[in-house]
Amino acid sequence: MKINARKYPASATLLPKCPTGIQGLDEITGGGLPRGRPTLVCGGAGCGKTLLAAEFLVRGAVQFDEPGVFMAFEETEEELMANVASLGFDLAGLIRRKKIFIDFVHIEPSEVQESGEYDLEGLFVRLNHAIDSIGAKRVVLDTLEALFSGLRNETILRAELRRLFRWLKDKGVSAVITAERGRESLTRHGLEEYVSDCVILLDHRVNDQIATRHLRVVKYRGALHGTNEFPFLIGGDGLSVLPITSLGLNHKVSSERIATGIPRLDAMLGGRGFFRGSSILLTGTAGTGKTIISSNFAQAAARRGERVLFFSFEESPNQIIRNMHSIGLRLEPLLKRGLLRFHSARPSLYGLEMHLATMFKEIAAFQPHVVIVDPITSLMDLGTVSEGKGMVTRLIDYLKAGQVTTLFTSLTQGGHALQQSEGGMSSLMDSWLLLQDFEGNGERNRVLYVLKARGMKHSNQIREFLISDHGIDVVDAYIGPSGVLTGSARAAQSSLEKAAVLANQQEAARLKREVERKRAAIERQISGLRSDYESESAELRRIAEQVGTSTQMLTTEQAESGRLRQADAKVAPGTRRHLHNGRRSL
Repeated sequence: MKINARKYPASATLLPKCPTGIQGLDEITGGGLPRGRPTLVCGGAGCGKTLLAAEFLVRGAVQFDEPGVFMAFEETEEELMANVASLGFDLAGLIRRKKIFIDFVHIEPSEVQESGEYDLEGLFVRLNHAIDSIGAKRVVLDTLEALFSGLRNETILRAELRRLFRWLKDKGVSAVITAERGRESLTRHGLEEYVSDCVILLDHRVNDQIATRHLRVVKYRGALHGTNEFPFLIGGDGLSVLPITSLGLNHKVSSERIATGIPRLDAMLGGRGFFRGSSILLTGTAGTGKTIISSNFAQAAARRGERVLFFSFEESPNQIIRNMHSIGLRLEPLLKRGLLRFHSARPSLYGLEMHLATMFKEIAAFQPHVVIVDPITSLMDLGTVSEGKGMVTRLIDYLKAGQVTTLFTSLTQGGHALQQSEGGMSSLMDSWLLLQDFEGNGERNRVLYVLKARGMKHSNQIREFLISDHGIDVVDAYIGPSGVLTGSARAAQSSLEKAAVLANQQEAARLKREVERKRAAIERQISGLRSDYESESAELRRIAEQVGTSTQMLTTEQAESGRLRQADAKVAPGTRRHLHNGRRSL
């Protein structure tokens, strides 16, 4: 059987988008609101509907050269300009340059009567004139309830809503329409969300006396979008929707290593410290030295000429500076040179999202190489576990995108297993250091060890962490039969080991002296034997010389005797001839 595969177009046609310019919203919507279509922004009182709509117009006029019309049914032009001035928007200047047109339409509900057909033609004429007068590309209607407040006939209301939205589409403007939230539906009438191409729901809630605003894209025809609920803030620069984060794990990484300011700690991390751009978690109970390690880390970065931003949620900058004097650490010169900046605030001052937005703002302004958050647990306590983890995730993603190295300290309650209490947050970290208190022999001592360090070899040994007037040091802890010894127990054990070493050295010296004595005695014996040997050798040589002399003399005498005998033999024959001749002559 032949199966005919369905053919798809090579490239899908993307829905044209109208960027809002609102920080984070364009990321969530995939580029902005639908261009040339109406978008419904609904929510309760005080959630920011009018401000979002106003910023949509202002950003469009300033950043994208798209003039806009703001038709208000509740606020006058003067009230609106005064309200958005808190966001730093100069509506008056934009109006003078014909970038924005504001039209206040006053509708009194008591004057509206349902008789015959309800006609919006007058509104269309007025709106059309405003659009054409400045060549508007964007339109805001704030709010629908004021426009249809006097209508009770649902059939007429639905027809006029459809007519209004169709007119905006035919006009080709990108419109934002605000509406109040209903009790059982997104809007009071429950109709607007069905005729809108895009629906954004704003929410303002209070949990544990902390107020937070949230945004959710409920509907977006023809486009993919983020469906989660995202917190957003209203600040001095306008709205910012969180997270401003990478949806994919595609951050750039660096192989460069940076020192911690503690040589022995660097040695525990392969001798080179942490990777640049990594996230580091330092966990410990109160009084274990987390802020001290953080301050040393900051000083080491500043000495390399790097900028350090220190967020403190428990101590003021002056208190941190004073406390560091006790270990010989001077942070004032770093502040004067502009390499170190503190930002201190009580956790209860803002909500979780406001703290996060403030941190983003400080980071963007200072452009640090290293960020320290001390402690991060103070912020996480402001929300639920999932909200706290989400906040840390957004912050880490934001910093990793800029290759910023981040050190988080975490305060752990005593009696809790550190690994369990930080299990959720530690999975986001590249490295994890643990500080603990050891009790024994009537004292408490600090120990440090590396629980994890991604991408680098690291020590698995426990080290004692010492704090003194001269700074901090990491020393080897004694591991004995009863476990890890620290403090005075380690010192006592060290003294015992030194005493044992000294005793061994003394015993070795004694044995060496005994060996030297025996060697000297042996050498004396060897010297005596050598002397006897030389004496006997001399006597032997004397005797040998005497024997040689005697032998030589004997040989000489024998030779002389032989010579004499040979002489006698030679004379005798002549004598005999003489005698013979004598006899013959006779």
